[in-house]
Amino acid sequence: MIRPVVALALMLMTIAPAASATAKELVAQVDLSEQKLTVIYKGQALAEWKVSTGRAGYRTPTGIFRPMRMHREYYSRQYDDAPMPNAIFYDRGYAIHGSYETGSLGRPASHGCVRLSPSDAEKFFDLVVTVGPENTAILVRQ
Repeated sequence: MIRPVVALALMLMTIAPAASATAKELVAQVDLSEQKLTVIYKGQALAEWKVSTGRAGYRTPTGIFRPMRMHREYYSRQYDDAPMPNAIFYDRGYAIHGSYETGSLGRPASHGCVRLSPSDAEKFFDLVVTVGPENTAILVRQ
């Protein structure tokens, strides 16, 4: 079940007014406990995708972020040049990106990034390009 958009907007406004849903057209809501990403555009849920986030010993930072940099093709400098297609970095080295390890989606399996299937990562990347990173918020919560 998708959480009410009104509750999301209120939470964003109380935590960080600059990143409020009222100021952002596109919101990527990452739910760590359910291992899913919900894409909300202008208050309407567009998509819900399985993700993999930080496994035991690794954490996925929680909070409200904005896209910092984006790369269609990226390879991890820290983890043996692992491919990270359609990477959207939001907090230092943490990103939402595609992963070819699709069998892990739906459960924690990463070093802290938010992994999507390659096709879902491409769709999300294209949405952020279209709407603009400045009009996008990334909410990661337990």
